[in-house]
Amino acid sequence: MASPTAKSSSRWSMGRSARTWSSWRKPARRDLGDAAFVDACAAIASFNAVVKLADGTGIPIEDWKVERTRDIRSALAIDAYRE
Repeated sequence: MASPTAKSSSRWSMGRSARTWSSWRKPARRDLGDAAFVDACAAIASFNAVVKLADGTGIPIEDWKVERTRDIRSALAIDAYRE
């Protein structure tokens, strides 16, 4: 199967106006085929897991995230875990 073009792959973007997963899954699987669909799902899941593992191990927060996450870190008292 040929790789999707930027134009065709952009319709699968799950941005702020995302459809529900159930409405996304069937056309994506149909258009990509079973093997590519499974590969895409695995890549998404892997990326999600790796990011959470990295964040949970105490790797220092990137400078650009400090201000954006200040309120949630305060509400959850996450910064207390550094000590």
